[in-house]
Amino acid sequence: MADVIIIGRGPAGLSAAIYTARAGLETLDAGPMGGALMKTERIENYFGFPEPVSGKKLLENGAAQAARLGVKFADEEAVGISYGSGFSVSMASGKTYEAPFLILATGTSRKAPQIVGLKEFEGRGVSYCAICDAFFYRKKEVAVLGSGDYALHEAQALLQTAAKVTVLTNGENPTASFPPQINVVTKKIGSLYGDGTLKGIKFQDGSELPAAGAFVAVGVAGSTDLARKVGVETKGNVIVTDQNMRTNVPGLYAAGDCTGGLLQVSKAVCDGAVAGVSVSREFHRKG
Repeated sequence: MADVIIIGRGPAGLSAAIYTARAGLETLDAGPMGGALMKTERIENYFGFPEPVSGKKLLENGAAQAARLGVKFADEEAVGISYGSGFSVSMASGKTYEAPFLILATGTSRKAPQIVGLKEFEGRGVSYCAICDAFFYRKKEVAVLGSGDYALHEAQALLQTAAKVTVLTNGENPTASFPPQINVVTKKIGSLYGDGTLKGIKFQDGSELPAAGAFVAVGVAGSTDLARKVGVETKGNVIVTDQNMRTNVPGLYAAGDCTGGLLQVSKAVCDGAVAGVSVSREFHRKG
């Protein structure tokens, strides 16, 4: 068990990890190194580099710095979190990690599925949290929109209560291994339909799939996706925090792009530092 788990190995997550580790907290940074910054070839507006640096090199330097200070890494995707006496983080491999403090720093999703009816049926059949809403779909047919480990995690949670679970990849090839009890449909989605509440999904080829619920789990689980699972206050795709990067859930902090504002490395590093310092102070105050 760690003192703090940080989900995200970008500039916000690594910055937070550096501060918590230096404060003596056993720190686990969960998640693979990647994201938009890894694909950035030239960064020339970040302080301290007389010559441009690649995003990949900047992240590698930050990870090496954190490792030198004692930060441990779990190099796999986090797909879920739960909150009780502390926080439990579920990984794609099935492993779980626990800690009394959690910092969300996986950035924000810049790509939402553009499907007719998705926004219209939010809260009336469309959900972003299987664990939260599975109860409402007992013995009903449901669909999960996605193709990877995150979609698999949500589908497995729904299997416990739903009559039937179908994964819709929307034309993508599945990247996770789905068990036989989960039906996988790769056809392109046309729209969602219903009468006040969701009734089903229409595909572009004209066929239909009855469904009382559609759970969105596209790509990897971003900070906002994970935050919704434990009742963190959000506004759109942004996590609401105070000046110390605290959320409304005790012990849970957020940093970086997921909190909105300027989507720049400098802002993410600052957020991470604030979150790391805030967690460290609270940890030592309670200890």
